[in-house]
Amino acid sequence: MRYLPVFLDLKTGPVLLVGAGEFARAKLRVLTAAGAQIRWYATDGHHELSGLGPADVARIEPATGDPLAADLTGVIAILCAGAGDVGVAMSVRAKAVGLPVNVMDDLAHSTFIFPAIVDRGDVVVAVGTGGASPVVARRVRERIEALLPARIGDLASFIGGFRKSLHARIPEFSLRRRFWERVIDGPIGALVLEGRKDEAESALKQISNPSRYAGSDETQGGVTLVGAGPGDPDLLTVKALRALQDADIVFYDELVSAEILDRIRRDAARVPVGRRVGKPGIGQDAINTRLIDAAKSGQRVVRLKGGDAFVFGRGGEEVEALRSAGVACSVVPGITAGLGGAAQFEVPLTFRHEALRITFLTAHKAADAETVDWSTLTDRKMTIVVYMGMTAAPSVREGLLAAGRSPRTPVGVFARVTRPDAQAAVGTLDQLPELVATIEAGPAILIIGDVVAHSAPWRRKNLNQVNLNHVISDLLEAAE
Repeated sequence: MRYLPVFLDLKTGPVLLVGAGEFARAKLRVLTAAGAQIRWYATDGHHELSGLGPADVARIEPATGDPLAADLTGVIAILCAGAGDVGVAMSVRAKAVGLPVNVMDDLAHSTFIFPAIVDRGDVVVAVGTGGASPVVARRVRERIEALLPARIGDLASFIGGFRKSLHARIPEFSLRRRFWERVIDGPIGALVLEGRKDEAESALKQISNPSRYAGSDETQGGVTLVGAGPGDPDLLTVKALRALQDADIVFYDELVSAEILDRIRRDAARVPVGRRVGKPGIGQDAINTRLIDAAKSGQRVVRLKGGDAFVFGRGGEEVEALRSAGVACSVVPGITAGLGGAAQFEVPLTFRHEALRITFLTAHKAADAETVDWSTLTDRKMTIVVYMGMTAAPSVREGLLAAGRSPRTPVGVFARVTRPDAQAAVGTLDQLPELVATIEAGPAILIIGDVVAHSAPWRRKNLNQVNLNHVISDLLEAAE
């Protein structure tokens, strides 16, 4: 290790910046983010401060004259970026008076280097390669950015606010450490990371005996409902990945792909609890009981659902059951199949002047479709997305046609969306059952509306004339 990582308090004195152009402005952004007072000698004479907020601009002192003759009294560091030969001369001067100096991309004339930085407020991670490869440092930073929760700095700040008062109540160092480990790894820490700081503060204040809490062997469990998305593991959110890696046990649905299950921590238990339409399952009440029992046994539980837990995923019922049982729970959203399929097959669910509203509905069986008030879904500027609608496709068609929707309305059947074996069939509303018959297997969504005519499958089938006839016919009917 050639360079010792240190954190410099930039509020103890001004930093001297010498240079110009985008390189210098990049350093300005880093320095102002750290709250530094900056004295800037622009070697090209232009102190361009656009893009910086008023508070940042107030901390920048545009300086004129020769930086080599500048008064260095109180200066805590010198940075040169885009300074050319002046940077080398400034390095010589800085070293002569013992000031830290960095000349951008010039290790020989620098006594410190700039790392790649992950900034989470009170949590800062610096990644360096000794100046050998800034690109490698940036790649490592990107990986760390993906791993760290966005509010990890808030968690550090939260703990800092209670640290002094709690330490006075827990004299033993080992118990203090154990106390904060339990706070960070338990429901209180989870509340802070979810942005529910007031609830976390209330829960912490309710701990009447911190020493007993710290020394207790009782573990605290909780449940996280995680949306797995429609199948592509790369569509998992960063937060979902963290939950899968932290879980002790995962209860997953039938529709969750094997590739997504591979993202679960290797030693976590995996329990299938879902079912496909028309096949037996354990029932929602039994699932709720299993989630509650696992959490109360102290396990970190993930309920993994295809798509999004709150879009036809019965997540609301599970949250109510967990709350009633006094089990801490949180929800991680997922990309629902309607959005995943629309993106994959280039179906714009809304389109300027053409589709202004979207309706999501589900139709497991023909009986479900028969209960829908189709008269509310006849507006041509409304896109309809039907989940689990393959079996009920004839009833969906009949309901819309009877309500007055045009038989020439473009429709698409999109199966196994975002997966390698995804399949699409497009045509018109009167053809819907026949289109479904061409699909090999579900799950599938139906998208109904003029926007389907903008999709990639529609363009490949060159069905634009069909849509044009649809438009002309409707115009003629309106004229009559």
